[in-house]
This record gives sequence, C-alpha cells and structure tokens, in this order.
Amino acid sequence: MNPEVSTSLNIKKNIASFLEEYKNKLSELFSERNDEDVLLTNRGLPPYVLREILECNPLSTFIPSEYNGRGAVTSEALSMLETSSYQSLPLSLMMGINGALFLQPLANYGQEETKITVFEKFLDKKNMGGLMITEPDYGSDALRMKTGFTYSEEDDSYQIQGLKHWAGLTGWADYWLITARGYDKKGELGRDIGFFVHDSANGGIDVLEYYKNLGLYMLPYGRNKIDINVPSSHRLEPKSTGVTMMLDILHRSRLQFPGMSTGYLRRMFDEALQHCKDRVVGGVSLLKYDQVVERLARLQSYFTISSAMSYFTSNNIPLTQDTSRMDVAANSIKSVVTDYMHEASQSLLQLVGAKGYRLDHIAGRSMVDSRPFQIFEGSNDILYQQISESVLKMMRKSKETNLYNFLKNYSLTQNSSEYFKDILNFEVDSKMAQRKLVQLGQALGRIVSMEMTLKLGENGFNSEMVSNSLKVIRSEVNSLISSYSSNEEPEVIEALDDNSSWLQLIKV
Repeated sequence: MNPEVSTSLNIKKNIASFLEEYKNKLSELFSERNDEDVLLTNRGLPPYVLREILECNPLSTFIPSEYNGRGAVTSEALSMLETSSYQSLPLSLMMGINGALFLQPLANYGQEETKITVFEKFLDKKNMGGLMITEPDYGSDALRMKTGFTYSEEDDSYQIQGLKHWAGLTGWADYWLITARGYDKKGELGRDIGFFVHDSANGGIDVLEYYKNLGLYMLPYGRNKIDINVPSSHRLEPKSTGVTMMLDILHRSRLQFPGMSTGYLRRMFDEALQHCKDRVVGGVSLLKYDQVVERLARLQSYFTISSAMSYFTSNNIPLTQDTSRMDVAANSIKSVVTDYMHEASQSLLQLVGAKGYRLDHIAGRSMVDSRPFQIFEGSNDILYQQISESVLKMMRKSKETNLYNFLKNYSLTQNSSEYFKDILNFEVDSKMAQRKLVQLGQALGRIVSMEMTLKLGENGFNSEMVSNSLKVIRSEVNSLISSYSSNEEPEVIEALDDNSSWLQLIKV
C-alpha cells in the first residue's frame, strides 16, 4: 500500500490527543446532543451517532501501520476501549468485537490480498466486522459445531453452510469471520476448524430471528442461517492447526477484557462516589456510614485491579504474541474482572437504592449490561475449572503436589503466593470434584490478579490504591480457600414429595 494515502485519520497524532478527541466526541454524542439514558435504552443506535463515532477512527488502533492504521499497539487499543466503556459499556463491547474478534485475527492470519482490501474499507468506508462461532446446540462446546465447509477446485472457493447465533452485530457487520469444520473422506465433519472472512455484500447470511436481548441494547443479536461462498483468498491461514488458531484468538480477546472493564469500573466508582456525596440519610452524608465506605473501597479496588490487568496485557501481549498457551493468564483475567464488573453494578445499585432499579438509570442498566460478560467468550464457571485443571497439569508435570510450593515458583503467582503461604500449604487432590475445581480456580484467578496488581504498584501506580486492592483480594482468597477446604457438599433432591410442603406441617 502507498503510505502516502490519506484518510481522515492523522497517523502522526499521539495517543493522548487521539483519545482526547475521541472522548470529547463521545461526550458530545451521549451527553450533550442526546440523553444518555434514553439513547442507551433504545435498541440499536441512531445511524448518525454510529457514523460520527466511527469518523474518529477508533478501530484504527487495531490496524497495523503498514495498512495505514495506528500500528495495532496493545496499549493504544486497550486505552481506546477504556475511553469507550467509561461512556458506554455496549459501545466498548462493539469496539472490542470489531478489534479483538475480527481485525486482530485478520492481521495475524489473513492473506495479504484480503488484509489490504478489508483494512482499507475499515479506515475509509467505516466498515465493521464480527465473529460467528456459537451455534444453537453448541455454545461452550464449540469444537462440535455443525457448520461445515467444502472446497471447490473449479471456483477456488469454499461453500459454507450452517446455523450461527448470538453473534454481536447481527445484521450490521459488513464483514464476518465465520468458523466451520471440513469433511473427511467418509463425509463426516473433521476435528479441525477453519476461519473464513465473508463480505456481507455478497449475501448468503439470512437473519432468521433478532433476539430480544435482556441488556446491551445497542448491539443486535440473532440467529443466522449461513449458505455462502468464500474465495480461497479469504480463508485465514493458521500457523499450525485451526484449533490452535482459535485458542490464540479467544485467549487474546480475553486478555484484552481489561480494556472494556477499566473504564466501566471507573465510571461505576465515579457514579457511586458522587451519589454518596450528594445523598443525605438520617441527617448525615452517606459517606459517613462505614458500610458505604466499604462498598466504595471495593469499587475503587476493582478499578485498580483491572488497571493492573491492562498494564500486564499491554506489556506482555503484542499483536505478534502467540497466546494459544496463555490459558491461565487469559482465563484469570476474563473471569475475575467480569465478576468484578457485575459486583460493581450491584454495589452501585445498592447504594443508589430504588431509583437505580430502572433501565433508564445507569445503575439498573449497568446491572443487565455487565451480566453477560460473565457468560460469553467462556462461561466463568468453566474458565475457573480450566484454570485449576491447567495448574494441576503443570503440577503433575513438575511432580509437585503441594500447592504453595508450586505457586511460589510459578511466574504468574511467585510474589502474590507469599501472602497466602499458610492457607495454600496443602497437598492438592488431583481428582477433586468439579465444584472444587471451580472454587480453587476462583482463588487461583485472584492470586494471579494480585500478582499483576503488585507489579502495577512496583511501577509507580498509586500506592494507597494498590494497598487497598491487596486487602480486598486477600479477603476474597481467604474466603474462597475456606469454602474449598470445606467438605460439605449439598446435593439436589429431584423428587419433591409431600414432605416438601411446609403447608402440610401447619396444625389446624
């Protein structure tokens, strides 16, 4: 490409100026020219609002400089997402879908011809892209997807047929990254997975239904029938296998969740603090109540921990980094920070009270907008289980059975584990029940998060905020390990007979 090609993007503009202009535009659109509460409670987004947002070229932060983007610098992409999420969590998710689930995979695995065309359209035509993996019968079990592809030598293209749903930007995206499985010699779907870039202008994707999603009104979701032909130049080229490529794509996306969570958590804290300053109960400010202060301290700690995760990802995950084996870091970041996101919304709602329990109030809206983050791109229960399984696998490989002895030598926990020496000094049962794997994973995820927070503090972040965050994590880990150590395991009683009715016990 000709580096002299000019677009509305000024590549020489430093990131601070770029973000300031973007922030001002969002403030103008969401606060000055529109009522934010009204704008975000209507489904979709007015075309002129989306157009003016994209005129700022926020997605250029995900595009390499050789294609006239800002350079695909991780810290820039995360800071753009943070700026977006402070104003609107759904907007940040929209940018994250485009960047982490379409542009970055294309940059890493796309063929040159396709990259040139698509990146140019994103910059000049303000196009958008999304990812289709999930199928109605195969959510978390993505490797069993039924969408299949066949190759035609005559047309040098792939025919792809199947059914996909819960793809963000359903009906909106100009391009889709679609996953499918090939067929073996017996005509059965194979084990590996292919990724294909489809131009929506070529048709073949019919939206069978638009879902009435509970939150995230800005983003359309639905059920899509796929029957498309994709030229061979539009297939992503894995460095090894398609499954490994998918792991890299998903792990990289999870590692970048702090971009969306940090701005959001800052907004939750700011809203809560302002409310508590203004609200008087019993003749005194809410800030005089100890329980209120505890909630605010936790909210601020969530923001600090999320900042530490952004710092970790920015320093360790350049675009070229293969993240396919970074499951512990990726799963810890995604699960812990999304738990914090929803906890933050619950705390804000509790502090605001009844008026916050409205969709047109940021507290109520945030509660339903943040909840799906604990589900999509890997349900947190599953990710916590996978964290434990990964650690146990490494322990077996190193022939270590004591949890503390392993963690003190593990790069993601070598410093934070010292804070839990007494409670982690036990032999791990490698055949524990699933619920125990989840409980242990919750604790491990927070110990990993603590390591990142310690590193953030060592590099100059506000020491008091770091200290308070460490207290919050220590309290959580102590509680989780106590629950993990408990042998009480309630079971489900399926048959509810007459003895299950309290009314039968009333003496007349």
